[in-house]
Amino acid sequence: MVSVLILTKNEAADLPSCLASVGWSDDVHVFDSMSTDGTPDLALAAGAKVFQHAFEGYASQRNAALRICAFKYEWILVLDADERIPAASVAPILQAISTVSDSIAAFRLRRRDYFEGRWLRHAQMSPFYIRLFRKGYVSYHREVNEVVSVNGAVANAHIAFDHFPFSKGISYWMERHIRYARLEADRLLAETAGSFRFSWRKALCARDFHERRYHQKGLFYRMPCRPFLKWIYMVCIRGAFLDGGPGMRYTWLQIMYERLIDLHVREKCVSRLADQSSATNRFVSKSFKTPFI
Repeated sequence: MVSVLILTKNEAADLPSCLASVGWSDDVHVFDSMSTDGTPDLALAAGAKVFQHAFEGYASQRNAALRICAFKYEWILVLDADERIPAASVAPILQAISTVSDSIAAFRLRRRDYFEGRWLRHAQMSPFYIRLFRKGYVSYHREVNEVVSVNGAVANAHIAFDHFPFSKGISYWMERHIRYARLEADRLLAETAGSFRFSWRKALCARDFHERRYHQKGLFYRMPCRPFLKWIYMVCIRGAFLDGGPGMRYTWLQIMYERLIDLHVREKCVSRLADQSSATNRFVSKSFKTPFI
């Protein structure tokens, strides 16, 4: 059997459907970031084990959940509240963990993103995610759009789970991505100021998918005209237009997100320059003040 971990923060609207989709597991844990909308009560009523922990960051929260929750089984399935396990995927999940070799520490599952009632088969940027893994073999880093580190081999399991990022409406999606853009901008500036360097060799040739993606993402954020390049990639290479109107509208939302990151970076750089200029002016004024001024 499989233990299930669901991370929540004010997810009363989405959590019941998520819990219903994993009702086949007798070990469901809801790790809640101090919700105020009754999310913990809904989880308890559904028979889940609930632990509340103040939010420290996206990667930190996941690491805390893996450290604190007393999982019953060796294998853990991790979901967000706006994700579902289709009934057709339950048997393949159980079969995968029962027949897997000891060398495999985690599985990548295929996430199907939905927008306006349509699966974004082509417009979705990254369809495979590590969500099923052995207890004690996984950790997270990078506090926004977190990256998974696995102590062992990872296998691709062509098992689907569904994601409804617009379940709370487009306004909620936009508010959340404005926050993500600000965090990405902070991280980009911190990495630029630090000694860490992203590698083209690892971006293209690293054996681990997530290591490749980590370096690809780091290099991508440093490319000029990044929003336009993302549009080219999504429309001309991935074929977002094949998803019809929802695919193209989703593409423009993604371009807007990339542009927001750039605007936040620019705003922070301008603010820093202004602070430095102000500090210099104060120093000059204090150092060179004369009775004649």
